[in-house]
Amino acid sequence: MKIFVVEDDKFYNKLIEHHLKLNPEFEVQTFFDGQGLLDKLHENPKIISLDFSLPDMTGHEVLAKVKNYDPKIEVIIISGQDDIPTAIKLLKQGAYDYITKDENIKERLINTIHKIIETDNLRSEVTNLKTQITEKYNFSKAIIGDSKAIRKVFSLIEKAISVQNMTVSIRGDTGTGKELVARTVHYNSIRKDKAFVAVNMGAIPRELVESELFGYEKGAFTGAYARSIGKFEEANGGTIFFDEVAELNIDLQVKLLRAIQEREITRVGGNNTIKVDSRIITATNKNLQEEVKKGTFREDLYYRLLGLPIILPPLSERENDIILLASFFLKDFCSENKLERLEFSPSARNKLLTYHYPGNVRELKAIVELSAVMSENLMIEDDHIMFTPTNTGLDLFSKDLNLRDFEAKIIQHYLEKNNNNVVLVAKKLDIGKSKIYNMIKNGEI
Repeated sequence: MKIFVVEDDKFYNKLIEHHLKLNPEFEVQTFFDGQGLLDKLHENPKIISLDFSLPDMTGHEVLAKVKNYDPKIEVIIISGQDDIPTAIKLLKQGAYDYITKDENIKERLINTIHKIIETDNLRSEVTNLKTQITEKYNFSKAIIGDSKAIRKVFSLIEKAISVQNMTVSIRGDTGTGKELVARTVHYNSIRKDKAFVAVNMGAIPRELVESELFGYEKGAFTGAYARSIGKFEEANGGTIFFDEVAELNIDLQVKLLRAIQEREITRVGGNNTIKVDSRIITATNKNLQEEVKKGTFREDLYYRLLGLPIILPPLSERENDIILLASFFLKDFCSENKLERLEFSPSARNKLLTYHYPGNVRELKAIVELSAVMSENLMIEDDHIMFTPTNTGLDLFSKDLNLRDFEAKIIQHYLEKNNNNVVLVAKKLDIGKSKIYNMIKNGEI
């Protein structure tokens, strides 16, 4: 690290130089006047120790010229006088610290330099983390797939990214990647440098939802020992993601509606309104239109949250993507765990394609990772692929049924799976839709 020392007093000049050079990581260069320093600024020092009283110009003048050249250069002012008003003025002007010349000057200067280094390291870590996050959610890499169903989703995500502030509603079965889509939209938007705040509405106890969303003031309730900001304030300027939004109690839906419409909230126990600006993205595995019909979800809130709807297909409708996803998960797992690169045998690939994946992409990922652990060489065979579904799905053989009952049970299953879309179910089962309507009319399904 390059450090410049500007000090016209020969004793202090040598004293500071000596103690800084005790650290072999410091490259120290000394000057006795301001102009000498300014002539060498092109060498780009990281830190400057600057005497306030120089023979050719004041500390204010040198500091202004340094900051004008490069605001990132940190300047520590060294002064023979403990002048608080001057110190405050210099700090406002951009100086990092103001140190007086006394018996503690060495320790204070070294400590200040270490603080600058720590802050710079932290800043670099944050920058690297932001770069990693941006790369992770790069639209072309975040969501894997080439099936017709997922390409339709890609086009909708592109629209959500291009219309930067529009509300987005995501619907899909558990494990289809709803939060991944939400994060991808956020980290490709103008809000990417602000917070992405995920709120799982199904995981918050009903009595805590209001304080979680809007925050609370000290003394608002028993245990409120200090003010706490809520998720809306935390997401200010960024994106707030309401996962499982259908689980929000209907009594609290009106408060959420007001916050979204007015773009302002009031903390629990408070009187002041607080302006908030955050993009709204919601997700649910339920059909909110059906919830509105049942009276469990407010119609006005439904239309407020609808925005740009993105429906994620189950993995069973993305057959072309199964091997693509499996290969991606396998490569990622091997990289994270420092394993040699593994591959699927043809029989393993065929086995992956035979399964229906009730847990969708999340289940496929778990199956692939387990297969990598179970493999004994660099090739994953079909016996390493283990399916352990928690949901057995359609059980046709639990009781004796006649053929008509079997048929009704199959049709009922597909209707439930496809939100009672008769046309779609008829197409999938290759039967006439009139047959389904007649069975419904006769009470068979």
